[in-house]
Amino acid sequence: MAERVDVAVVGGGLMGAAAAWAAARRGLSVAVHEQFEPGHTRGSSHGSARIVRRGYSDALYTRLSGEAFELWREVELRADVPLLRMVGGVDHGPNRTALVASLLAAAGIRHEVLAAADAEARWPGMHFTGAVVYHPQAGTMDADRAVAALLDLARRDGATTEYASRVAAVEAVRDEYAAVRLADGREFEARCAVVAAGAWVAPFLGGSLRLPPLTVTQQQAFHFPRRDEGAAPWPSAIHQDAMEVYHLPGGRDGGSGDARKVAEHTHGNVTTAKTRDGVVDAGARDRIVRYVTDWLPGLEPNPQGETTCLYTSTPSEDFLLDRVGPILICSPCSGHGAKFAPLIGVLVAGLLTGDRPVPDRFRLAAHTSMAAVAKVSL
Repeated sequence: MAERVDVAVVGGGLMGAAAAWAAARRGLSVAVHEQFEPGHTRGSSHGSARIVRRGYSDALYTRLSGEAFELWREVELRADVPLLRMVGGVDHGPNRTALVASLLAAAGIRHEVLAAADAEARWPGMHFTGAVVYHPQAGTMDADRAVAALLDLARRDGATTEYASRVAAVEAVRDEYAAVRLADGREFEARCAVVAAGAWVAPFLGGSLRLPPLTVTQQQAFHFPRRDEGAAPWPSAIHQDAMEVYHLPGGRDGGSGDARKVAEHTHGNVTTAKTRDGVVDAGARDRIVRYVTDWLPGLEPNPQGETTCLYTSTPSEDFLLDRVGPILICSPCSGHGAKFAPLIGVLVAGLLTGDRPVPDRFRLAAHTSMAAVAKVSL
């Protein structure tokens, strides 16, 4: 008789780790299989700094971000590992400030709207040309440590984790269980297989499920040193104008001086998980250097470090989370999923047990309908 577990998790990045944590604490037996080594940089879950925030141009994500913060604090307390760095957050740009401020107000989230001159006085070295909305419940999340903490908590509740363990195939058997075959020839059964494989999801499941188009892009991020190194950190920032840029304190990735991480949300080069080259695009570097020169004069305009990562995006940039028989697809990336990781884990556990609904916008049916053509405004 084949070995059997309640849940097989394919992929040990942020989403797979969160799914394992949430399922194991429900008392389910969980086996996580990650094809690479711990802390690898081939996907989307590495690095020391990702933005966490309440500010969104979409009411659904504004609401869900509050629950995600509560879960992050729970993970920190249970793991006894600091994961969040609260430095506040600013949003600006002619089509962003008023909408974000209105949604924060509607959700009862503390915030303030500042004139450009007042914002520049509060954060010398940052440049603004219009109104700025600031909210204190924002900052950064340490992705590397978060993956390790979530998997550690899952193991405390009985989960197993195997690295260098590639899942070659998952097959639904009469909608009763998933047959899981590993690349090394081993096989086992799972009541449900959670596929949280990021950029590998489409090639892995595209032949068995009707998926929406999933576009994989290689994004680039750059670290710029502060001219006033050692001063208080600036808040994280989202700026939508001619470009859509985010920037934040870089943490360990920024070196001893905590250099500022600056990147575009758009303009990634289309690629695949297997063919991405990891080479920073010179055009992206030039655009970000110009941006820093114009908008962040408090930074040295020459990057001292640069890196790439992968986005896996749906057409709407909504998360993708649904269950079809014994296979559960968990690809909530679209470049903005990291901050929601523990909540995604809880939603996965709800799909496993049937006691927690998933927002309709995340379901496969929504993604394959015409309603999915309008993008989320982040």
